[in-house]
Formats: sequence, structure tokens, C-alpha cells
Amino acid sequence: MSSTQLSRPAPQSRFDRTEKPETLRTYHSYVRGERLESAEWVYVLNSGALLDDVFSSLTLKRKLEQGRISPEDRADVVVGRVAKADRETCRRAVEAAAEAAPVWGAFPLDVRIREFGALLHAGLAERAEEIAEILVQEGHPRMLAEWQVSGMLECFGPESVSFYRSQMLQEFHRGERRLQVRRQPDGVVCVNPPQNAPLSSALLGVTAVMGGNSLVVRAPRSGPLGVMYVMQEIVAPALDALGAPPGTLNVVCGDPGPMLSAWLDSPDVDDIMYFGSSENGTRFEARCVAEGKKPILELAGNDVVAVWKDADVDLAAEALTESFYGSGQLCMIPNQVLVHPEVADELLAALVRKVGHIRPGHPDEPDVLLTPVLRNEKFFAYLDDARAKGAEVACGGHAMQLDETRDPNGIFLEPTVVVVRGLENARDVDAVAHETFFPLLPFVVAEPAPDAELLERFVDFVDSNAYGLRNSLWARDTAVVDRYLARVRNGGLVKVNDSHIGFLPCLPTHGGTGLTGGVFGEANYPILRTTHVQGVSVSTGSRPHDAVFGAWRALRQKKNP
Repeated sequence: MSSTQLSRPAPQSRFDRTEKPETLRTYHSYVRGERLESAEWVYVLNSGALLDDVFSSLTLKRKLEQGRISPEDRADVVVGRVAKADRETCRRAVEAAAEAAPVWGAFPLDVRIREFGALLHAGLAERAEEIAEILVQEGHPRMLAEWQVSGMLECFGPESVSFYRSQMLQEFHRGERRLQVRRQPDGVVCVNPPQNAPLSSALLGVTAVMGGNSLVVRAPRSGPLGVMYVMQEIVAPALDALGAPPGTLNVVCGDPGPMLSAWLDSPDVDDIMYFGSSENGTRFEARCVAEGKKPILELAGNDVVAVWKDADVDLAAEALTESFYGSGQLCMIPNQVLVHPEVADELLAALVRKVGHIRPGHPDEPDVLLTPVLRNEKFFAYLDDARAKGAEVACGGHAMQLDETRDPNGIFLEPTVVVVRGLENARDVDAVAHETFFPLLPFVVAEPAPDAELLERFVDFVDSNAYGLRNSLWARDTAVVDRYLARVRNGGLVKVNDSHIGFLPCLPTHGGTGLTGGVFGEANYPILRTTHVQGVSVSTGSRPHDAVFGAWRALRQKKNP
């Protein structure tokens, strides 16, 4: 199954910094196993063009989508196009999913989970480099593109798939009865991926298909190509190979507002997986509940990394640099570090040294981890607020150009560390209280206190966070680690002495408590969140009267033999 291709001349522009296919990638809406054409297109430009001239690139994209010029006119920068779905196409996608859901949900569990998972893993592994290349073309630094692909492979790896299978069905035997505790699919699941990581988020939603649900995915206009590529080139063929009914997977590209409203209004939609800000997400949650839909929220993160006095300072500092990956525009990175006062100076010095190696560049260049920040006024508002409340800037604090020259008009931001002294009023600083989504890391130094008291204050600080995606601890003392793990309730994932963002089998990659996951928030395994628990008893012929009264008689006989 391959995309429609549009011939074009070989690229010769200075913008062409990655190897591109000889033809333009073109994807239509995918509904009920068919590709539906559209009168409107969303064009994807090579990210190198954006870095060289933001205004001209945005103007070119607008002209293309208005039909004022042809993609052949700028074949040097246009890497793909995706059909924009109209209202009727979106309606048909939900309709198709509703028809397919009961059929696919009745497939054997091992087909839906083990066989489907194996096919997905094989397809992703085979095309890993091509997927990474598309992500780079869409603007992801190569290192982060490869990190995302490795996470996709972990999500569908054999250990993770075995874990999913173990959670879906447990069986017991008692006398003549076979008892089951199983999870049954909710039905039609709609996924609204975010702009910053649409492909990996859409693939996370695909695990809902393992649960027996059908799926409708909205490819965001800001980055539709990777979503369409993986869904139509890897996920759809895997479902076809298993004989899944057409409509099990549907993928459309369009504006979020109208599509979300249509999903809320549709009686066929059961669950909606929503990625976005906490403010918008909590409002959307209320709308879902009012319409009888299950909301599955992936909102902001404001993760805390706690560093105890006996931590491996060099490794902890290395993990903290993850705060600046993608210029801080990733929800699961460290957002603040809480430090034992005895190790604060050493850790800060190590962190500032390592931050100096994090640089901007074109996405395809090796070792580049910073991405453009086109609107940076909020970054400086957070920075001004921190300074006004007594924080010290340890490094960074400026906008810069591609060559790292400081420039107020630069589209990159320097990795910035601000030191906040004391826990007492730390959350009065906006950058500590809220996710910033910028390369800005508050370094909170706790007040001196006896270790037992200080550890309790560490835990209370972590648990009082309004957000709850991930938390990390760096400590060698097993008593400290055990106490921390026993007490901390906040978050969907806790990591100890490890990368904050590295992927691991079986463990969740998303989800959490508070403003991260909403009222129903927890670690997000979509296969579990889009299914519901059901008990089953199958008897070979028990007597109903004995089933009702037999247990009491047996108890009496045991007491009075």
C-alpha cells in the first residue's frame, strides 16, 4: 500500500538538507479502507526552508494552499501534501468506525494484540529510517526523531505487548465454573494528536485498536505527513493482513475545532483522546462528560526532578539537560529540579557546563537538540517574573540566531537555568508553578534541615504539584528511595536514577494526575483506558438454588459438623 506520487524535478535548492524522494508524497483521507480525494490540500515544506526564511516559507505555504501556485513551482522545498477533509468526509469516517467496531471487537484477543502488535513492530522496524526522515522534514531534530521512533518500537515491542495481553483477560476456575475478569472495548475512539509530536501520539492511540476499538485519527495541519505515512503505510496494511473490517482505522486531516465538535455531537463516538493545554483540556473534559463521552486527556506536564545529597551529580546533570530538548516544547521533559542544599552548588556547576553543548541548527544536522520558538514573548514574561521574585539567572536568558549570536529577533532561545532559593515560596514563581514549554529550567534549592524532615518536604513538594505527568529521583540511599516511592502519589510515571524521558518496555509513556490528566487522570495505556472491566462466569451446569444458598449452608455445616 503506497501513497499517490506526483512527479517533480530533482531538487537543487539550498533548502534541501535531507534526502528526499524523487516524487512528492501525497496522501488522501483514509476512510473505510478507501482514499477519498479532496479539493483542498495541506502542504508540508522542508523544515530547512523555515529556518532560512520564516516569513517567505509561511507565505509560500499559504499560496500553495490557496492554489495560487503549483507544488511543481517550488519542488525544492515542498516535500508532501495531505488532503484536507471536509465535513462529509469526517462524518463518513465516524460512521465507518461505528460499523467496524463490533466486528473487530469480536476478533480473538491474541489476534488483536499479539499478531497485530508483531506486525506493527515489524513494519515500524523495517521503515524506521524513513519515518525518522519524515519527522526531520517536518522539523524534528534528527536525534529527537530517532528517539521518537525508538519509543514507537518500545510501545509495540514483545515485552510491552505481553503486558497489554496480561491486563486484558484473567481466568480462574472454581468447581464447575470458569470465571473471567476481562476488558471489553468501548467502541469508537477518536484521537486528536498535538502539534508538537503528532506521529508518536497518534501511534499511542493505535494501542486502543488492540483493545478491540475502531479508530478515527485527526492528522493535525501543522504536521500531517508523518501521521498519514505511518497510518496508511504501516498500520492499515497490518489490519488488512489480519482481515480487519474496513473502517477499523480512519485517518483525516483538518482543523481541530470543527472536528472535535463533530465528535462530541456524534452518537457513534464513545471515547475521545485529547492532547492540548490544561486550560483547554479541562474545559473539553466537561464537554465530553456532558455529551456522554469518555475523555482521555493528555495535557501539560510540569515534571519535578528531585536530587538528593548522595546523587551521582554528573549523571543527574546529564538527565537534567533533557529539559532543553526540543527547546522545552515536549510535555514529558524535566520542568524543574528540586535540590538538596549540600549538593546544589556542585550540581548547578555541572548542569551549566553540560548546557553549553546544547545547540541550535538545521534538523538534519547531528547533535542538534534546539528547535525554533517562533513566539517567545511568554518566555521573557516567565523570566522577568522569576527575576522579580528573587531568582538568579545561572545561564541563558536571551534569544539567538541559528549561529548562536544573541539577537532579540532570533527564533531560537538559549537554554536558561534560574536558581530559586527555598521551597517556602518557590511556587510563587510562575515558571515553577506552571509548565512553561520553553527552554527554561527552575533550579529550586531547598532550605537546610535534618535529612528526615527534608525528605518529607521533598515529597510534599512533589505531591503538591498541580500537574502530574512524570517525576524523577536521584539518590543512592535505598532508604531514601524506598521512602520516596512509598509516599509519592503524584504522576503517571516515577523514575529513579535514570533518564527522565527514555522509553522502557511495559511502563507508560503518557498520562498522569491533576492538570495533566484531568479528573480521571492516571498513567495512560490507551488499550486499558478505552476498554472497561467485565466479569464473566461460564458453568457446565450448576444448580441455581445452590448458587444462591449453598455457601451459607456450607458455612453452617463447617461450624456444626
